[in-house]
Amino acid sequence: MQTMDAIAATPEGALASPAAARNAGPILEVLKAHLPARGRVLEIAAGSGEHAVAFAGALPGLEWTPADPSAEARASIAAWAGAADLPNLRPALALDALDPATWPEGPFEAVVCINMIHISPWAATEGLMRLAGRALPVGGLLATYGPYHEADVPLAPSNAAFDESLKARNPAWGLRDRDAVTAAAKAEGLALTRRVGMPANNLMLLFRRL
Repeated sequence: MQTMDAIAATPEGALASPAAARNAGPILEVLKAHLPARGRVLEIAAGSGEHAVAFAGALPGLEWTPADPSAEARASIAAWAGAADLPNLRPALALDALDPATWPEGPFEAVVCINMIHISPWAATEGLMRLAGRALPVGGLLATYGPYHEADVPLAPSNAAFDESLKARNPAWGLRDRDAVTAAAKAEGLALTRRVGMPANNLMLLFRRL
């Protein structure tokens, strides 16, 4: 499972992410304001599964499908899901943004991607946009969360240090330029409709399928 967070194993076999615990509430508030009341949601790079459980529990009208290419992550998702026993939380998919053969059939009313774009090669972002462009109906939502470079906003020192640490771990990783991400989305028929400032110098970028 790709992460820069300090992951701890729980006695039940699930993985616990301090970052997921911190940011689930603020992310959920944005999702509540922009997701439909009912429909199918696909969560890309779902990681430990804590977000999936929190969001599915708070949004019972939505069928939430988490996905992650990591077997370790999917085992953790299954453990959290088993403990929560939510009727609207689907089993995790082995979805890899780099491999279209693993992508599920749509439509999904929304695609959610948290903390993947900077901890993956650029091709994964391009894959995410192609997947969303294919899976979303007209008006469907793609919501991304994480830190970005922005030409019109000075980079926070903490994000600059984080960017350096990412690139030291893997030269293909690093904070992406917001305009480059927006252009990749536009190429797949997705328009940036909202930029939401989040705690700890993160952003949520919301795109709609044209």
